[in-house]
Amino acid sequence: MLRPHTLMLAGGALAAALALGAAAATPGPAPVADAKGALHVPAGYQKAYEYLGSWSVAGDSGAGAKEMHTVYASPGATAAFKRTGHFPDGTVLVKEVRSATTASMTTGTVSHSTDLKGWFVAVRDSKNTHPGNPLWGDGWGWSWFDAGKPMRTTSTDYHKDCFGCHQPAKATDWMYTPGYPTLQH
Repeated sequence: MLRPHTLMLAGGALAAALALGAAAATPGPAPVADAKGALHVPAGYQKAYEYLGSWSVAGDSGAGAKEMHTVYASPGATAAFKRTGHFPDGTVLVKEVRSATTASMTTGTVSHSTDLKGWFVAVRDSKNTHPGNPLWGDGWGWSWFDAGKPMRTTSTDYHKDCFGCHQPAKATDWMYTPGYPTLQH
């Protein structure tokens, strides 16, 4: 005959095993790169990813912004960055680029986001897993996607399509991490 404490231990072990199995079966974010390294904008990133921050790009003349950039990171990326000061391999960053309009409001002159222009997607890859692919290198996979075409990049070579903007951020792994308060300790 089994004693009550033996039954409780067995029941507890079974519950723990079931919980671990359920946790292991919980799907994480879907990959954003295929076997050849072709990237796409991850579906549902606005809800599944962590908000990093927003940037306002000043207009060429007058007051206000011409663009608003909102940046998201794959789940767990913020905590990992805070621990090490770097994004771990596999981290996905999505920058949503929108046009902006500026108008006078009761709070003053205000710029706000309007139409989606496109997305910039970057995937951390310090191991250079896609050698020979011109969209991968310097520790990242890089791609721009026009609005309405989240599965088809218009980028052809990250050196000419991405580095012009990211060159000043070389000291921070090519990303403008000091601009994201959520990454600061």
